[in-house]
Amino acid sequence: MFVRTESFSQFIRLYPVISIIAAIHTILFLGNLVPFFPKVLVFEQLAGVNLYIQNGEWWRLITPMFVHLGFAHFLFNTFSLVLFGPPLERYLGKLSFSLIYLVSGISANIATFFLKPLTYSHVGASGAIFGLFGYYLALISMKHPFITRDNKQILLPIIVIGLGMTFFQSGINVTAHIFGLLAGFLLGRFFAKK
Repeated sequence: MFVRTESFSQFIRLYPVISIIAAIHTILFLGNLVPFFPKVLVFEQLAGVNLYIQNGEWWRLITPMFVHLGFAHFLFNTFSLVLFGPPLERYLGKLSFSLIYLVSGISANIATFFLKPLTYSHVGASGAIFGLFGYYLALISMKHPFITRDNKQILLPIIVIGLGMTFFQSGINVTAHIFGLLAGFLLGRFFAKK
């Protein structure tokens, strides 16, 4: 389920939504390494800054999901998407997968807006990634046949470790992780029943 054996072209064909999201992550990250790329555009216009959101810049509830600070941040989130997203994109289809990813990430950013100070700013796809984990958790809790026993034994420790690291690493948006996970879980409970 989580072992990727596809070639690059096969991966793009089979998982177009994940490929597009990963490409956006990569373009915005690499753009920061190019001297003439407008860094101002990336961080000042796309980061989630609560004060600016309050002043009507609502797109900042969406755009932080695609921007990352530092190579480790970019690599961890993009790798997690590429590793854990494909089974869900194939199972749910492009539209439902996109909906779950975006709703989880936006929910995480909305929670961040309401629960963090106006001076708080954030970037990163982790709220949406935790939404995928939440969806998997919902399927596990419902004993859904999509999740085999072996996959459950892989997923549960990863989710627990990911959630645990949320509280022990500095610079982590704990609110986004928790509310992304919760949004994904609730979406999973709703969609799986359908």
